[in-house]
Amino acid sequence: MKALLCKQHGLPETLVVEEVADLEPGKGQVVLDVKAAAVNFPDTLIIQNLYQFKPELPFSAGGECSGVVKSVGEGVKHVKPGDRVIAFTGWGAFAEQVLADAAAVIPMPPEMDFVTASAFVMTYATSYHALVDRGELEEGETLLVLGASGGVGLAAIEIGKALGARVIAAASTAEKLAVCKEHGADELLNYESEDMKARLKELTGGKGVDVVYDPVGGPFSEIALRSTGWRGRFLVIGFANGEIPKIPLNLTLLKGSSICGVFWGDYVKREPDNNIKDLFALFEWLQAGKLKPHIAGTYSLEDGPKAIRALMDRKVSGKVVITPGEV
Repeated sequence: MKALLCKQHGLPETLVVEEVADLEPGKGQVVLDVKAAAVNFPDTLIIQNLYQFKPELPFSAGGECSGVVKSVGEGVKHVKPGDRVIAFTGWGAFAEQVLADAAAVIPMPPEMDFVTASAFVMTYATSYHALVDRGELEEGETLLVLGASGGVGLAAIEIGKALGARVIAAASTAEKLAVCKEHGADELLNYESEDMKARLKELTGGKGVDVVYDPVGGPFSEIALRSTGWRGRFLVIGFANGEIPKIPLNLTLLKGSSICGVFWGDYVKREPDNNIKDLFALFEWLQAGKLKPHIAGTYSLEDGPKAIRALMDRKVSGKVVITPGEV
């Protein structure tokens, strides 16, 4: 089989496509023929050896994919060869085959295509866990989404609207904000050209926002936290900006507010039953048309480095997907 390999830590341009041995499942494992694999922010870090998981070289990045079960190991009962499935692997999915733990493989909803399936669960489940479980977002509250045109940002907008919230989308260009509007944002804020603090005060009538969804980090995090209202909730999703902000904790005291960490990957491991309930809710919303995943583009395995680079340079609205197999 072919795989997009990281043979030395570095930037996407150092990745190479090579032939490697076919995979065989062990006990409790599943081998998939990969049809589509979404590119996520951790993929840009893992190839640089900057992520918390550090696989041995050489390896393929890619932690989220869809495909067809090729073979199963001893003890695997819930899927069988030929089944269409979604899998979460940590890494390894940017290849024609991937090995996954059976517990991380779920059947695809019959109406989903492979590209959408590969790009749906991680972003939407992260945002659902963040807004429903950690943020306790309620109908009628105001949600501010930073980095709103990215994959998790657009998911947060749609989930916020499904929950009945008023959503303010913040992004860096008019083009990105237009995508946010298409996905349901009520208000738009360009934090590169507008005074973010003044604009949020205006949009909330001085009350402040109830929940902040922040996958970006950097200099806008503190401004957003200062713009929360009484009992506001600030959700820490990630640091796409590359800068981990240092927040003055007195801000939480003055506003009676909370800073909540969101780590969906560990939530899945620690609370698998709750995660399954989340997925059922999301699949129902998808079927009802409340969620509309935005796929910005698909790339061949050979062009995989370009997909990772586009995400790394923050040129992507929604998700980009690598397609090692025919879809």
